[in-house]
Amino acid sequence: MTGWTGGQDSVGDIAPALARYTDKVLFDEVWARPELSPRDRSLVTVSALVTIGAVEQLGFHLAFARDNGATEEELVEVITHLAFYTGWPRAMSAIGAARAAFAQGDRLSR
Repeated sequence: MTGWTGGQDSVGDIAPALARYTDKVLFDEVWARPELSPRDRSLVTVSALVTIGAVEQLGFHLAFARDNGATEEELVEVITHLAFYTGWPRAMSAIGAARAAFAQGDRLSR
């Protein structure tokens, strides 16, 4: 994927450097590395966000994971599995974010 502008769109007005790193380094470079598929990168990212309790970032990454080929059932299973490793409250919060993201049903435009 090249030409990502999500960082610019979301924080470019207040944090142009953060937007540039998000777009050019994270999404245009790191996410494009061939060693992991976009689907696998999404599953890893969702897992990391659940683990650290970053629920505010989950909505975007759950939709992104669906765009990258993960099913809603797989994403719920990842969260359920993580409940035993990261704690029940984090998993329950993540499921709430998943419910909201899946209810929207939107796919991201790239």
